[in-house]
Amino acid sequence: MTIYTGRGDQGQTDLRNMERVSKDSKRIEAYGTVDEVNALVGVVRPTGHDDIDEKLREIQNHLHVVQADFANPAPEDDDPQIGDRHVETLESFIDEADAELEQLTQFILPSGSEPGAKLHHARAVCRRAERRAVSFSAEEPVNETAIVYLNRLSDALFTLARLVNKREGVREENPDY
Repeated sequence: MTIYTGRGDQGQTDLRNMERVSKDSKRIEAYGTVDEVNALVGVVRPTGHDDIDEKLREIQNHLHVVQADFANPAPEDDDPQIGDRHVETLESFIDEADAELEQLTQFILPSGSEPGAKLHHARAVCRRAERRAVSFSAEEPVNETAIVYLNRLSDALFTLARLVNKREGVREENPDY
C-alpha cells in the first residue's frame, strides 16, 4: 500500500463514512488542528520524567479518538468517541500535578525548560483546536464532550508544563504590566 492515493488532489477528503468534503471545511479544520496538538505532544516526549511521558502517551491516544470522533458525522455506538471517562482522566492528571505544585496566584509567561516550553506551545494550539471545534459545532452536530475534553486538555498541558519546569528547576516568570 502506498501512502499517496491522489484522492485529495482536488481539495477534497473523506470523512469516516466516506462522504467527500472540502479540506477547508470547519470539520476538517477542527480535527486537523487536533492533529497538530497531537504532533506537538509527540515532540515533547520523552520529557525525561517517566510518569509525565506515560500521561502524554495516553493523551496522544485520546487525541486520536477526538480526531476519529470529529471525522464521523454519524457515529454509531461502537465507533470511537470521547466520553466522560476521558475528561475524568485529564482531571486526575491535573489533580496529581497540582499536588506537587505551588498554588498559582498570577499569570505566568509560557516558557521554561525545553519540554516545559513545548508543552506550553501544545497548550496554545490546543486552545486553537477548541476554538475550531466550537466553530464547527455551530454548523454541524458534534460530540460536545470532545469540546469539553479539549478545554480540559489545555488545562492539563498547562499544568504539566508547570510541573516539568518545577522538576527541571526552572523558576516561573510573571508578566510585567
